[in-house]
Amino acid sequence: MPADGPKRVFINEVSTRDGFQMELRWIETDEKVRFIDDLSLSGVAKIEVSSFVSWKAVPALADASDVFARIHGVPG
Repeated sequence: MPADGPKRVFINEVSTRDGFQMELRWIETDEKVRFIDDLSLSGVAKIEVSSFVSWKAVPALADASDVFARIHGVPG
């Protein structure tokens, strides 16, 4: 990268919202929380964790409230 290029890259991670709902198998809440925490610890500044939609429409995100309650955000 040239010396006059960007000093920081911003990543808006959506795999935990879009990706989880596309999986054919149920992903356990513990696994979701662990994955999100690992992303956060890796330095990803913005993570779209889940979506508060009807579980009837998107069954894979039925545990959104639990996931949000259990993740550990990293300051900054």
